[in-house]
Amino acid sequence: MKYFKLPDLGEGLPEAEIVQWHIKEGDSVSVDQVLVSVETAKAIVEVPSPQDGVIAHLFGAPGDTIHTGEPLIEFESSDSDDSTTVVGQIQTAQGDSSHDDFIIGASPSTLAHQAARATPAVRNLAQRLGVDLESISGTGRHGQVSTQDVEQAASQNRSLGAPEPLRGVRKQMARTMALAHAQVVPVSLFDDVDIEHWPAGTDISMRLVQAIAAACALEPALNAWFDGQHLNRRLQKAVHLGVAVDTEHGLFVPVLRDIGNRSSDDLREGLNRLRGDVKARTIPPAELQGASITLSNFGTLCGRYATPVVVPPQVAIIGAGAIRREPVMVGDSIQGHRILPLSITFDHRAATGGEAARFLQGMMEALRL
Repeated sequence: MKYFKLPDLGEGLPEAEIVQWHIKEGDSVSVDQVLVSVETAKAIVEVPSPQDGVIAHLFGAPGDTIHTGEPLIEFESSDSDDSTTVVGQIQTAQGDSSHDDFIIGASPSTLAHQAARATPAVRNLAQRLGVDLESISGTGRHGQVSTQDVEQAASQNRSLGAPEPLRGVRKQMARTMALAHAQVVPVSLFDDVDIEHWPAGTDISMRLVQAIAAACALEPALNAWFDGQHLNRRLQKAVHLGVAVDTEHGLFVPVLRDIGNRSSDDLREGLNRLRGDVKARTIPPAELQGASITLSNFGTLCGRYATPVVVPPQVAIIGAGAIRREPVMVGDSIQGHRILPLSITFDHRAATGGEAARFLQGMMEALRL
């Protein structure tokens, strides 16, 4: 039998969730024909067939998670086929060439993890009561899940409903935020800039992007990557701006490249394309990598100031709040002006308070022009 394992879909992503099968068992397929759409932590990816053949079996249904290197599709074998795989070689059990020595739907590492966390009896009880062992923290020795743990979880499921596991982008976001919280030493500064002089129809996002580029030129310490383990940093020559995009699927941060050397029109076109690709879930994983600093323009929704999370190896993230009208003293009179609130959170291991303050001041000066 010949198996097609889930390939590495880029950036070393460990798993993907099946979104939609484009073929069914018994179908004849040709090389490069799209077999399945899967959702990774980055985007939805279409997986093509590596060969011509007939589909014998599909491993998994929509909503199932498949780990990289696990069987995805079985092709019908010809008389000359051995038990092989498109990605490597599947070992077979000794003395029985018709039996493949692997478990469908779980890698050996996954099985070992489950076996270590619960005895066969407890796993059978969990299956009978409809309890997901991965949702339980074991109270037994070495974190093993006990019968009492399973029964308590089942009772909670009956009274509160079963927990909804995070998937795809939201699961990766949770992991990334937890890692950032554990690694970064965050400090935040806040200030306001008067933008009453901006003409009607000003592209606010582009003004922010260009102000960040100007501030990075003034104070390059914030446009850097920091290695907290080895305590070194790399100042970035170009400014590659991550732009936080909120979607119903979770948070995406596509990267707007080299913002300091592009025109406003070019930047706007690039940002529109990135946001369109994000919302269509067609953005390549490479477009979500390599940011040297990030902008969260949360003020388009709500909120004045924030302490957004710095994601390593970046050093800083800028937040732009909702524009509001406030009374401002102009000479001896009081006038109502539009005020844009700004926030900057930075990793204090890699940058000083003075550097962050100069960066924020540089942004404000650029926005006042």
